[in-house]
Order: sequence, then C-alpha cells, then structure tokens
Amino acid sequence: MIRLVIADDHPIVRDGLSGMFAADPDFEVVGEAGDGAEAIRLAEALRPDVILMDLQMPGVDGVAAIGQLADRGVRARVLVLTTYDTDGYVVPAIEAGATGYLLKDAPRDELLRAVRAAADGQTVLAPSVAGTLMNHVRTPPAADLLSPRELEVLQLVAAGNTNREAARHLFISEATVKTHLLNIYAKLDVSDRAAAVAEGFRRKLL
Repeated sequence: MIRLVIADDHPIVRDGLSGMFAADPDFEVVGEAGDGAEAIRLAEALRPDVILMDLQMPGVDGVAAIGQLADRGVRARVLVLTTYDTDGYVVPAIEAGATGYLLKDAPRDELLRAVRAAADGQTVLAPSVAGTLMNHVRTPPAADLLSPRELEVLQLVAAGNTNREAARHLFISEATVKTHLLNIYAKLDVSDRAAAVAEGFRRKLL
C-alpha cells in the first residue's frame, strides 16, 4: 500500500483527491496539509511514501517545502500537482528535488499511475512540462530571471507597498519578503528598492 500526504491550500481539492485515492485499495491517505509548513510537519511525523504537492500555497510555498524536505532528509517522493507549467514554476520545483510534475487536469488513471511510479522512484512529467524542460535546457533563461514569487514581490514594491504590506498581500512573513528582496537585488545587481524597480522596468520585468 502506498501512503500519501496531500498538500493543497484548497480544501475542496484535498477532499476530491483524498476521496479518489481512498477508493483504490493500493493507496492510503495518511495526512492532508493546507500549506508547505504543515506538509513538512506531516511528512516528518508520518513518513509517507509520496507527497502530492501544490506549488502556490500561503506561507511556505511548494518549492520551498520541497527544498526543506530534501534538506531534512525526508525520503518521501514529492509529486507536484499544480495548474502551472511554465519554466518559472517547473524548473525551480525539479531543481528543489521533486520526483515528478503533473497538472491538475490530468485524468484520474494517469494520476494514479504517476503516484505509483513516483513511489517506485521514477520521474513522471506531464507532456507539456517535459516540453518546458526541454526548451529550458536548449535555451537557458537569463541568469537574472526572477522567480514567480520574486516577481510578485517586485511588482508590489513597484506599486508602493512596504515590506509589511507586501507580506500581507502574499500571506508570507515580513522576513520572507526581505529575503526575496535581497535575492532580487543580487539578481538585478542593484542595492536598494528604487534601483530594483527601475531595473525591473528597464528589463521589461514590470
């Protein structure tokens, strides 16, 4: 039996997935998480075989959670299940340690096969995601390309939000906003907020 943890910030999605897997005797859903931090806690406590991980979640997002799970030595395979298939989401998730990457429009049978394969350590990619990775390898993006969350932070700063206001908008801590800003400064080779916004416009990131 494959033991699963489902991490998604939408209760109706978690309920639907849990019901689907519960109907198959090969699976047991041992926990459900509404954010990345909770997914990490459950993974450490329950030691599931596979974690189905959404990417866009409040607080600790999916990519950060995948990286922390790897850092903590959690052996569960992480299968991303999301609606996003652009390289700004796909590449960071794979680099963080995800075993596979599927989209939420995947048919039921495909999802069940993917979880079984992930539990066996096989890499599973949706066709569009495989194409995204191929394009990324063939034409690597500029080294200073911002992550989706960093771009969100920069957009909020450009709109005049303080760190505290940006944190409230994104449901993350103020300290996390500061960390994102430091990363933005490094990637854009600037030293302050105003210069980051100006460089963002110059590079057509805003």
